Amino acid sequence: MTSFRAIILALMASFLVAGCNTVKGAGRDIESVGQAGSDAIH
Repeated sequence: MTSFRAIILALMASFLVAGCNTVKGAGRDIESVGQAGSDAIH
């Protein structure tokens, strides 16, 4: 299950990074990915 979660998080991260246009947006996207990872673990 852990590898499945890692794959899902990697896909989410790639979509978020592709969607950000500014440095400020990138910061928000990275924070969002961190929160999603935390939610997936807990």
